Amino acid sequence: MTNDNKNKLFILDTNVLMHDPSSLFRFQEHGIFIPMIVLEELDNSKKGFSEVARNARQASRFLDELIQHADIETINEGIPLPQLQYATRIDEKCTGRLFFQVKRMSYVLPESLPGGVADNAILATALALADEMPEVLVTLVSKDINMRIKASVLGIHTEDYHSDQVLDDINLLYSGMEELPADFWSTHGDKMNSWQDHRGHTFYKVTGPLVKNWHSNQFLYLPDDSAFECIVRSHEGDTATLELAHDYREAKHSVWGIQARNREQNFALNVLLDPEIDFVSLLGQAGTGKTLLALAAGLAQTMDDKLYREIIMTRETIPLGEDIGFLPGTEEEKMAPWMGALLDNLELLGGGSTDAGGWEKAATNSLISNRVKVRALNFMRGRTFLNRYIILDEAQNLTPKQMKTLITRAGPQTKVICLGNLGQIDTPYLTGTTSGLTYVIDHFKSYSFGAHLTLRRGERSRLADFAAETL
Repeated sequence: MTNDNKNKLFILDTNVLMHDPSSLFRFQEHGIFIPMIVLEELDNSKKGFSEVARNARQASRFLDELIQHADIETINEGIPLPQLQYATRIDEKCTGRLFFQVKRMSYVLPESLPGGVADNAILATALALADEMPEVLVTLVSKDINMRIKASVLGIHTEDYHSDQVLDDINLLYSGMEELPADFWSTHGDKMNSWQDHRGHTFYKVTGPLVKNWHSNQFLYLPDDSAFECIVRSHEGDTATLELAHDYREAKHSVWGIQARNREQNFALNVLLDPEIDFVSLLGQAGTGKTLLALAAGLAQTMDDKLYREIIMTRETIPLGEDIGFLPGTEEEKMAPWMGALLDNLELLGGGSTDAGGWEKAATNSLISNRVKVRALNFMRGRTFLNRYIILDEAQNLTPKQMKTLITRAGPQTKVICLGNLGQIDTPYLTGTTSGLTYVIDHFKSYSFGAHLTLRRGERSRLADFAAETL
């Protein structure tokens, strides 16, 4: 195998291909090496209907398409990348070559080296390649932290797979709101126009240097006593149209008995209750009110305003502790243990007035249960939801591909709400910068029919707030 004057050669661990099959086309002009043991592990993982199995099958398909027109000489010299139409759309700068292990590469590893046969075989291959091609930087790419540690101990250059990373730092993630400077009106109010529409909503048209950094449906506020809070409805160049935000902190403007307790919750209710916004993402730690606000807004629009036929709530089923095994019953009965947050909030919202009798509460709960459905993510592929209000809870545990699959299920007159906390990711190989929730927040920030808000202030209880901040 020749190195083709490449200064880098990346060895892909199996978990990289099972995490992102398109990783084959993400290394631009550099060469990629696939050990035989990786092909064996892909073959062992391809059975089943899990996301990992689907990715293993897709990676195998890519490899098959790349190799089917290649002869032995081409395989030895490296198959040019990309040769697939799909791969060209992924990365037009991909001009490297794909190498397969075509001969036995033996390298004696320390006898005390822990780990499975597959991991150690990949490490031995990396050491053998480094000895064979000293002029090339051989790099092992793996999502497995322990694999990277062992590689570093053996002197192998190693990296995590970063191509699916949305941001370098999670603190740079779009928050959905911005505090305006104290001199905002003096710098942006010279050419201001204001008016009211037929619904009584107040609008402002402002011009100034800050406008170019704003996004559609972003929230702006002044920290002074004026209580000025608005939403960016449209912007072009240095001119933007702002709409005065509705105040849901007053009891007379409560939503199913729920009032906003802070500015962020008030902003959240503004977009959750706006029928012109098709997608809303709410990010925040435990106790900030994400699920309660989403359910209250959903019940108001489903039960009272008749905007949606029903509420569908779903989430990724990843246990906090040990798995309790198979669950009996129907789809909703199997999902019930995972929907404790839904049931807790429905109990609060359906309780009604303290003066209501037991029969009235039971009737209300029965009516609500007929309009709120619980569905499993496993059966979402291929479906189309018409005129539904969809709440996707614990969205931080989804990959970007899973998130795309779910959001594209939305049909006409359907609203999708994504809730999550990037500090509670339980999915292997996902981090705050690679989560599907981070991915969708970053890509939807300029979508004119979408909105995002990061809730920072907990309202569950003083105990919960203290625990979230200090533990």
